[in-house]
Amino acid sequence: MSRHPIADYALLSDCHSAALVHRLGSVDWLCFPRYDSPSILGRLLDDRAGHWSIRPAGVTSARRRYLDGTLVLETAFDTPGGGLTLTDALAVGPNERGHELGARSPHALLRRVECTRGTVELETELALRPEYGQVQPTLGDVPGGLRAAGGGCILLLSSAVSHAIEDGSARARVTLRAGESRSFALQYQSEEGEPCWTESEIDDRLRETVAAWQSWSQMHQRYDGPWRELVHLSGRVLQGLTYQPTGAIVAAPTTSLPETVGGERNWDYRYTWIRDASLTLEALWVAACPDEALQFFDFLSAAAVGQLRDEGHLQIMFGVGGERDLTERELPHLSGWRDSRPVRVGNGAWAQRQLDVYGELLSAVHQLKDQVGELSPATAGFLVDVADTVLRRWRQPDQGIWEIRGEPRHFLHSKLMCWVALDRAVELAGSIGAEGAKVTRWREERDEIRRAIMEQGWSERAGAFTQAFGSEALDASTLLLPIVGFLPGDDPRVSATVDAIAERLTDPLGLVYRYRADDGLEGEEGTFLLCTFWLAHAFALRGDVGRAREVFERAAGFANDLGLLAEQADGATGELLGNFPQAFSHIGLVNAAWAIARAEAGTLASSPIAADRAAT
Repeated sequence: MSRHPIADYALLSDCHSAALVHRLGSVDWLCFPRYDSPSILGRLLDDRAGHWSIRPAGVTSARRRYLDGTLVLETAFDTPGGGLTLTDALAVGPNERGHELGARSPHALLRRVECTRGTVELETELALRPEYGQVQPTLGDVPGGLRAAGGGCILLLSSAVSHAIEDGSARARVTLRAGESRSFALQYQSEEGEPCWTESEIDDRLRETVAAWQSWSQMHQRYDGPWRELVHLSGRVLQGLTYQPTGAIVAAPTTSLPETVGGERNWDYRYTWIRDASLTLEALWVAACPDEALQFFDFLSAAAVGQLRDEGHLQIMFGVGGERDLTERELPHLSGWRDSRPVRVGNGAWAQRQLDVYGELLSAVHQLKDQVGELSPATAGFLVDVADTVLRRWRQPDQGIWEIRGEPRHFLHSKLMCWVALDRAVELAGSIGAEGAKVTRWREERDEIRRAIMEQGWSERAGAFTQAFGSEALDASTLLLPIVGFLPGDDPRVSATVDAIAERLTDPLGLVYRYRADDGLEGEEGTFLLCTFWLAHAFALRGDVGRAREVFERAAGFANDLGLLAEQADGATGELLGNFPQAFSHIGLVNAAWAIARAEAGTLASSPIAADRAAT
């Protein structure tokens, strides 16, 4: 089983798939050609599931960073005899700049080592294990490297270094002196006969990948407020979770990293949730230009075609290619990260009913209306259907934002986002071709939802807005009441709710739990970094900038040395837990930083949406 801390890993992305690289030079997670493809390197979840390590013998220390404006990783190793720099990237296509980032991914992992001083003995071991570690492929020499076949795929290792093949793995040792370098590439092959790349070609691909990311960052990243570097890195992470061919956005690039060590709350996040993707696009409004927004909305309208007709529901999540059936299954041959079983692929939540997704979707369309321009007739019609579905469905119970696997309930957050859906639909009416009686009905029902929340969502006994109508349980999602503009941040009931969560829904480290009520699952979970950023955001909206900064710094302090955040942090140790890196956490960081910047400037807009309204 894998024992390395989650924080020890770095993300690589080509906007098609992702890799995780350990700080000592081992790629322990890689899925080709898509985020949700079966892994070919999976030591993250089991020592037998494959890895590719490149490191100097006798390493004494390692420092790493992303090259400026990129997700290209540079690791500097020090040894008693010299120094070595390892540069890692998932390649993008040649001449991709700005909006084209990832358009023509060759599905290749690039690795270049250079001796920077003295003499270094380099060790490399490649253990390819396709199909989540169930296949040991056949390895053989080809001109310029090695060929691996098995598990329905062909892989080429391009390398000028001679490897010894033993027990299904390829190993090599080579001595490098100052100024000498070696370059490697692991290429996923869609057809037979493609040649290995030369070292010169690999170096060219690496330079192109650096230039492509830097071009994207220079064109898109304009945020210049507090925590600028963290916000910009978060923007690149969110872009790196985008599947370029369709515009879909995954919640995280991993599966089954647990919410508690040894627990069973292990889920596959390599799919596009309407909620997460919509919130990602809104965060990119701050951290970068979300130029894929229109593509995502078109993708979603095509993926969900027909679902809202005949009084249907909108599915909450899809595969990155628009697939609907994401049936969940377990992989019993994998031990899991730190023996956290089961390891799951697929996600059973795809069949749940969650009413909040309508609000997140229409909110993102409203926020990004200037970027998306004129909507296609199909997408405009789909959005009208979304608003009309809210009219029919908002009074029904559901599983809620946290996908509770129990009986449906009347969750306050779900009602709140139904209010958001109709509120934004009213403002978007002209853009989506709605008028007259339809818009009047949206407005009337929006106001009815507001009355229901005010009357049934508040608990005198709890002294706060609560998780569900008639409940006394606190839930961090109520922090969104001011963030989405439902009530002002200094409203007395909002302020009381914020204080109640800060006092009664936090751990000793001051991090926020989603909730503490029973959710129908065994075991405990850690605190949620997204919820902690929501608390910072809410403090900023009521003008308490000092506390907002304090809470923000506390949550951001759990980022690893590269600035990456997982889903949760352990309440006892502060160790990162859950799938990694997690879009939700980086979304929370971006929006909270933006809100604090606005508060310090004396502009207490509830969200980028409210700021946009004020500006117009």
